Amino acid sequence: MSVKRPIEIRPSLSALLLTAILIAGCTASPVGTQTPPPEATGFPTATITAIPIAETETPVAGSLTLRIWLPPQFDPSNGSLAGALLKARLEEFASRRSEVRLESRVKDVSGPGGIEDTLATASAAAPLALPDLVALPYDALQRIAVKGLLRPFDGLTDAMDDPDWYDYARQLSYVQNSIVGIPFAGDALILVYRPEVVEIPPADWESALQITEPLAFPAADPNSLLTLTLYRASGGAIADEDGRPILDMTPLTDVLTFYYQANRNGLMPLWLTQYETDDQAWVAYEEGQANMAVTWLSRYIQTMPQDASAATIPTANGVPSTTATGWVWALTSTDPQRLDLAAQLAEFLTTEEFLSEWNAAAGFLPPRPSALTAWENTPLHGLLSQVAPTAQLIPSSDILLTLGPLLEQSALDILKEQTDPATAAQNAIEKLIAP
Repeated sequence: MSVKRPIEIRPSLSALLLTAILIAGCTASPVGTQTPPPEATGFPTATITAIPIAETETPVAGSLTLRIWLPPQFDPSNGSLAGALLKARLEEFASRRSEVRLESRVKDVSGPGGIEDTLATASAAAPLALPDLVALPYDALQRIAVKGLLRPFDGLTDAMDDPDWYDYARQLSYVQNSIVGIPFAGDALILVYRPEVVEIPPADWESALQITEPLAFPAADPNSLLTLTLYRASGGAIADEDGRPILDMTPLTDVLTFYYQANRNGLMPLWLTQYETDDQAWVAYEEGQANMAVTWLSRYIQTMPQDASAATIPTANGVPSTTATGWVWALTSTDPQRLDLAAQLAEFLTTEEFLSEWNAAAGFLPPRPSALTAWENTPLHGLLSQVAPTAQLIPSSDILLTLGPLLEQSALDILKEQTDPATAAQNAIEKLIAP
């Protein structure tokens, strides 16, 4: 099910007024400061196949309609502050180009009739019905790109050459060795806690083990994102030089030893093994079964529980590190003229001044350091300043599908007291390398 909406030109909203409303409405609790480690670098090196570009004629004035597909949470007409900002930005783009009309369509990303499903069917059966620009999460971006349903931004923009991107966001734009998206929103795992119970959030494992309160997280998550986060923060590698998934014995054993100790002191009780999703762990926090939880930053910012504050996830050495994902604008048009305009629109929707306001209004992690300016006078600025520079992009789908279940089983074996940390780590590595 989708909703088509033409974008009508009208005066833009006052950016200063919207920023004032945003800052006045922010009530998060303060967090401590920690020194972030250096950012990581490096991209995959394979290539992807893209859809071919069709020939076209130069449009006459007012004849070209750019079609934009985006999911309900980014609907420019949903009545939210973020929606109003996006709508005003789209109107401004169209007002500068007399030949262009914008048409937005709201569609779910997945499921029958969703963005992913429709792109796959329409590309062959009805290519003229394809959109020109789509908003995609990283997991869908990977799946759609490798099917050849996206146009790379290579040669159309130098936006990603700008140094004003966090490392996780720069990697987010790539699938294999091509730029197939320009980031506009990020997300990352954080620790949420109740200050009246947990006065000082633990920065490292040693201090975490001093807390006997349960830490809610989905221990049975097939992607095992918390275990993966702690493993990489401890120096564990997830791929070799050829891109094949690997696991390192020492850091994995260290993480599982932490789980073993946390299970024994009540920090990670047995009932965590029943939780497969972030939603389940969050319900446990909301209902008071746990006074700490690992969850997504966007959930915390967008709900702002009155009795909660947030901090970085405790790591072995206390240096902040987390796992991040995000959203990008991607190109799907096969028409050269429309393709160029869609790339210009993607650039226009990801500039420093726009994202500074929009990320804050929408409640997402900024992909650009400059976009933190809207948060400077809010208590969240300290947390975001630690999370964004130290976030590592979630592994590719192929890596995650291989390593996730192995890490999940290792964690479950420890929390169920079915084996010791070293044996659990060894079992995971042996299953990985088994023919």
